[in-house]
Order: sequence, then structure tokens, then C-alpha cells
Amino acid sequence: MKIFTRAAAAVSAAVLTAVIAAPAMTAEQTADMTASAVDTNNDDWLHAKGSRLYDMNGNEVWLTGANWFGYNCTECVPHYLWSGDVDDLVRSIADRGMNVIRFPVSTELLYNWMIGDPDPIGSVNPNNDPAYCINEEFINPDGSIMNSQETFNVILAKCKEYGLKAFIDIHSPESNNAGHNYGLWYGKSFTGRDGKEITVDTDLWIETLAWAADYYKNDDTLIGFDLKNEPHSTYGGAPVDAIWDTSNAENNWRKAAEDCANAILGKNPNALILVEGVEGYGGHGAWWGGNLRGVADCPVVPESGTSQIVYSPHDYGPIVSAQTWFEKDFTEQTLLDDYWYDTWAYIVDKDMHPLLIGEWGGRMDGGDNEKWMRLLRDYMIKNHINHTFWCLNDDSGDTGGLWKSIQFQGMDNTTVIEWDEEKYELFEPSLWQTLESGKFIGLDHQTALGANGLSLNQFYADYASTEGSNIDGGTKSGGTPVVTGPAVTTEAQNQTTTAAKTEQTKPSTTVTTAAVSSDHIGGDLLYGDANCDNTVDIADATKILQYIGNGDKYTLSAEGELLADCYDPGSGITAMDALAVQKFDAKVIKDLPELVK
Repeated sequence: MKIFTRAAAAVSAAVLTAVIAAPAMTAEQTADMTASAVDTNNDDWLHAKGSRLYDMNGNEVWLTGANWFGYNCTECVPHYLWSGDVDDLVRSIADRGMNVIRFPVSTELLYNWMIGDPDPIGSVNPNNDPAYCINEEFINPDGSIMNSQETFNVILAKCKEYGLKAFIDIHSPESNNAGHNYGLWYGKSFTGRDGKEITVDTDLWIETLAWAADYYKNDDTLIGFDLKNEPHSTYGGAPVDAIWDTSNAENNWRKAAEDCANAILGKNPNALILVEGVEGYGGHGAWWGGNLRGVADCPVVPESGTSQIVYSPHDYGPIVSAQTWFEKDFTEQTLLDDYWYDTWAYIVDKDMHPLLIGEWGGRMDGGDNEKWMRLLRDYMIKNHINHTFWCLNDDSGDTGGLWKSIQFQGMDNTTVIEWDEEKYELFEPSLWQTLESGKFIGLDHQTALGANGLSLNQFYADYASTEGSNIDGGTKSGGTPVVTGPAVTTEAQNQTTTAAKTEQTKPSTTVTTAAVSSDHIGGDLLYGDANCDNTVDIADATKILQYIGNGDKYTLSAEGELLADCYDPGSGITAMDALAVQKFDAKVIKDLPELVK
């Protein structure tokens, strides 16, 4: 990273544009972009079963991260990118162990992306002069600064490079630095980049999110959508309260969320749908977006089922706002009795759905606010509750941030990131990590999380059953790595892996064929040999998963398609076929095909 001239910008950005998606990209170009990224397998999508989240092989995962706001604001870019390099900042987030980032955005921002005219970004460098842009990767070939969607694509690529995942949150209908005060997903107006006066209604809110789901469906870096930040009362200018019931009322948040989930899942059935609560239900008040009592009576149930639904309350301490449950010498038990359990904690306790506390955090006061943060932190660790801390930015007025300051040092071309070490020390135990070695665990099967992290495959192959992790307060578990190609690791991890491999020899395998008549090739079939090299090994599992993720780019021959269908032959090529090959290679099963009894 460096300050550089327009000429250098043109060369650097020409290379960059080969791997990011521009707003006008075709579907074919988008597929090519995905195929050229760090982890191209598109195999990191998650799903829910009961109150837990799992990867495609049924391995449990834990989302533990933080918020980075700014795309929801008038600057239309994450804050602090005016004083720090994007590569330095994203890398530092991964190095510090967060495995997911929640990015607040606005419906206005997505609308302008959808019409192909994204907003410009503001205040990313002195005098908005590209010649002195700190973020060289935000420069177009012509020397101009990238627009908001182009910068988002750069940030997603950085997340992919460092093993991070992301999801977006509709923070407000219009781009507004105080837009979170407005409690509804509709009813605000803005002037679109096309010059039209736009009033956001429920249909437009849904349309923009469905468009985003479709646009990014081939990039498993963006794993989900938080449909609306903190639906609440008329405070902040909304004409009516957000409600939760079975009616068709426009302000019925439950119905709106269900309709929006159907539209998103129609475009990308693998996306997680995060649904916040409301403020009031059945005469009981809560934090904005925090009241999920209604889930017990009338949950959000998309047409495809609830496997992608995650409920996402917010919770804060007494510094943000005094509440009755803080008016005593409160403990975990009193918080559960007075507020947490009936408002949201019952959902996990009864194994109904996963929870992700989308916002929690606050200032270090040496008193009740820190006490509340520790109690909530420990409760989430003990009860596998996912979460994203509010926030990274220090310009959040009532909470502060994990960053104290971001300064670019022009003399040596570095970004100096000052973390609030006291706050990070409180927060760090809630990050998913191994119990003994303290390695942070990412959500990408191939790419390790930052400098001291693991990929999901590395964790389940080498750590889950030995030292385990801090989920559920400390557990060991089995698991099956998803075989999709060589893991992308740090240099030190590569050296460790290489050293370990020199002490091992791979056992020889004997492939058993099955006699099945075929009009295509006849005779005995070498099931699992997707690449048709007369050997069944991990390369075939990789070939199958690449074909599933992007069949246009990674084709199979007619013979390869027949042989790849090695799990329940005739059922079609799925991830179960890749798993069958993996199990055969590891000698978990003796023969292919793997037949369903």
C-alpha cells in the first residue's frame, strides 16, 4: 500500500478489475470473476438445523465477528477508509480473529447499484484527489475513484483473501448517518441516481435485496442478508410502530420478513436470512429490534422451510440506555429472568432456531456496562450464540469502537491501527478459537483466517477432536472436512503442513468397480472417477465440487458425469458424491458407489 500517481493507478487498477465485479457485468463475467478468486469452490454456504448452524457436510460453525458501518451513510463507504488502507484494515480484522463482518447498507444504496449507477464515495482521501488516494485499489484505470459498489467488491475480495465472511444489513431506507432512528423498512424518500424521486415501499425494499442476492449468488463470501436493522416504534419519525403478528398489515414486520425471505431465497437458496425482532410484543417492551417473543406464536416460515432463517436480536447495556433490568445488582440469572429468556434466549434454549446477536458492545466504564458485556459474552459462549460486536469504528457516539484511531503514515506507506486493547481483551474470548493453541477458526473451507487462524477444513481435520474449541463453553467434536482443493494458508502454516507431510506416507488404495450396464461406456464402471484418469482420489472430489459450484466453467465429460454420480447412482450429481469420494479416499468406506439403503 502506498500513495501513488494517476499513472500507477491506471496500471494497478487494470490488474484489479480483472478480479472484481463491475456493476454492468454479465452473468458469464460474474462466473469468471468468482472462478478467479482465492477460494473458487462456492462451497462455504451455511444452513440451520435446530439452534445451530452447519456447513455443507454437517460440521457446526460459529459466527463471531463485528460491525463496520459506513455504506449506510452519506459517504457510501466504510468509515476510516479515508485514513487507512483497505488491505491493512481487512487483514487486521482477520488477524484479530473475527470471522464475519456485518456491513450496514441502505435501500437507497442497493437501488442505485441495481439500476447500474452506484453512488460515488466520499472522503476517502484529501480533497478527493485520486493522485493522493491512500487506497490505491479504489482507483479506476482512467484515474478516477471507484464508485460504492466497486469498492464493496474490492472489500469482498479482501475478505475472501483473508478468510473472512460478510453479510449486509439494511440499516435504513435512505442513505443517512442517523437513519437507524427510523423504525420501518418503508416510507422514506430519496432522489435516485437516475433522477427519479423514489419513495421506498415494501416492494422496492424486497426488490433491491432480491437483486443483491442474485448478483452475489456465486460468491460465498457474502453469506447472508439482515433484512432490516431494529424495527421499532414511531420514535424517529415512522408513522406507525413495527408489529409482529399474522395480519396482512403493511407494518407487520413478520409478514414483510417472510415475503422478503421468499424473494431472496428464490434467487439464492443458500443465503442466510437474518430476521431481527421488534420493540414491543404482547405488552412487553425491548431494545429496538430485540423483541422476538412473537417467534413462539408465529415464526417466519419461508416457502422453502426455515433452514436459512437466523433470528438476530440486539442487546445493549446501561450506558446506551437505562433499563429496568439493570436497576439491581444484576447477574446472568436476573437478566435471564427479567429480560433475556422470554425475549430471545428461549429460542436457543428450546433448540428452535439459531440466534445471532447482531449488535452488542459499548464503552468501557469500569462498572455496570462492562459487567453487562461480560455476562452477555459468557452467555453467548456457553450457548453457541452467534454474534457481531458493535462496532469496529470509533465514531459510534454511544458505544465507541474496537479501533481507537487509524492513521496513514505516508513516509513508510503503512497504516497504523490503534486498537482499544482493553475492550478487545473483553471481546476476544467470544471469538471462535481452539481451546489450547488459541487459533482463530474461520468459516472458509480452504482459506485460513488471518495470521493466527485456521480454515474450517484445518479445524475439523486436525483440531476438533483433539483440543476442540470454545463453542458451548469448550467442546471437542468430530467432523468431516470438505475436500475442494488445497488449503490456502499463511506462510508459517504452509511450512508446518509441509513438515508434517514429510513424516507421512499415503496408504495405497484399491478401487472397487461396480458392474452396471450403460449405453455410454458399458461394462464395469469406475465410480467416482470424475476426471476420467482411471484413479479415484481427492482430485475427483475437487472436480465434482467445482462442477456443482460452476458447471459452465468446470465441465464434466459425458463419461465423467456418469462416474461422478457415485452416491445413490441416478440421484444426480450433488455434494454427497464428492463426500463419497472423500470417504473412499480416507478408507471410511470400502467401495463405490455408495448405496442408499
